[in-house]
Amino acid sequence: MNNNIPVIAIDGTAASGKGTMAKRLAAHLDYAYLDTGLLYRRVALTLLEKKIPPTDTEAAVQAARELDPATLGDPALRGADAGRDSSVVAAIPEVRKALHDFQREFPAKSGKRGAILDGRDIGTVIFPEAPIKFFVDAKIEVRAERRHKELAGRGEALPYEKVLEDMKIRDARDSGRDFRPMKIAEEAIIIDTTSMGPDAVFEEALKYLSSKV
Repeated sequence: MNNNIPVIAIDGTAASGKGTMAKRLAAHLDYAYLDTGLLYRRVALTLLEKKIPPTDTEAAVQAARELDPATLGDPALRGADAGRDSSVVAAIPEVRKALHDFQREFPAKSGKRGAILDGRDIGTVIFPEAPIKFFVDAKIEVRAERRHKELAGRGEALPYEKVLEDMKIRDARDSGRDFRPMKIAEEAIIIDTTSMGPDAVFEEALKYLSSKV
């Protein structure tokens, strides 16, 4: 493990609840937390701000290499546009390679006794040696409804049908890309949050962690 710092890897689909679960577990355990999806959203937003298409490999790689961690708190990263384009830049192998070391080095640099990272390939690529791995998912209609409400709460009034269609496209990109696709690690604990609220998801995860952390 990275400098003997324990890592919990949480992968899953968009709006499945993995981020909420990861943040609550990190607070409960006093572990560092990294939403790795924000890294790709940051790359995407940088290109959006420069009016560069997300398919521009050279510009995307440059944005990934120059990523400033201090900018990961930008509220615009949670917007629909950044979310849509993040799956485009995430499919670029050179971008994923550029962000690999950032993620690997995060636990040791965090100053905490452990770390939780959530994303699409944490348990399969970034930390395949992680002793605890989760994969969080839910039915796509439920996930789209959650994201629709989230966006509406930030003043982005997109039709539900648009959110659902964008999510289908994103799922296809995440699982269908040739380089480091999203997939379930063989030893991952699968949590289906379709009919579960945040508290129930948190308690379900704790059941698996109680004897290991």
